[in-house]
Amino acid sequence: MADRKWILSWARWLPATAWMAVIFASSSIPGAGLPGRFSVLWHTGSYAVLGAAVWWAASNARSPWKAVAFAVVFASLYGLSDEFHQHFVPGRTPDPVDWAVDTVSAAVATVALAAARTVRASRVRIHE
Repeated sequence: MADRKWILSWARWLPATAWMAVIFASSSIPGAGLPGRFSVLWHTGSYAVLGAAVWWAASNARSPWKAVAFAVVFASLYGLSDEFHQHFVPGRTPDPVDWAVDTVSAAVATVALAAARTVRASRVRIHE
């Protein structure tokens, strides 16, 4: 049974890992990237998804609010590494504003998920 739990805990990281590969691949495309607000929309959506995926993986072993902190730091560091990576891609440049958008997006998504789980858990306790 312990082996099954270990495999299941690792399997929870597959969505986050796959999404990080999508982000890396999109950052590897040479060129100027998406114009203006489309870039902000892409960063907002992609890092909200990454934050949610990391939160889901981490919340299995932590309280929902500790998982928020972990997921936000994780997504922020990945965003920082993504901006660094773009320094080496022709036609791309790192942008601190993109990194800030990445971090805030992950924070908003994970706080919403933890709040929803907390509310749901309190309603279940009330109805028991």
